[in-house]
Amino acid sequence: MIEVLVTTVILMVGLLGLAGLQSRVQSSEMEAYQRTQALILLSDMSNRIAINRAHAADYVTADYLGAGMDCPTSSVDAREWCESLQGVAETSGSARMGAMLGGRGCVELRDDGSYMVTVAWQGLVPLSAPSVGTPCARGLYDNPGTPCVNDSCRRVVTTVVRVASLT
Repeated sequence: MIEVLVTTVILMVGLLGLAGLQSRVQSSEMEAYQRTQALILLSDMSNRIAINRAHAADYVTADYLGAGMDCPTSSVDAREWCESLQGVAETSGSARMGAMLGGRGCVELRDDGSYMVTVAWQGLVPLSAPSVGTPCARGLYDNPGTPCVNDSCRRVVTTVVRVASLT
């Protein structure tokens, strides 16, 4: 009888471990999905800037585009990128469900004349905060009372677009 009880306890500990592992796998899967979406949107804007290099300065954002704002109507590229960051490609009723949680994008003109394109989003679990050199959406993903403080849940991907003068 004691052997059956010990076996049951060991089996229960193993099954609880598997349940915890499954939870971590789902969280990691969502993080990977969001990173993939961010990389696609990063590539999209980088390509738009490279293709339209004569007007590259027009892509610079004053703050950010994406979640929590009305998309600009002055530029087709900026509007489309903003809507993509908000998840317009996939909806459920009137709610936009595509892209990332709280997706925001920035285009900054750097001192050397290149452009830094950044996509930021809300991660699911706290990690280390992104570097100081990526200010896009800094402080917008903090949630007091949860583990997400000091930008620990902000995720970013960046790329630099260099626009050569062909004259």
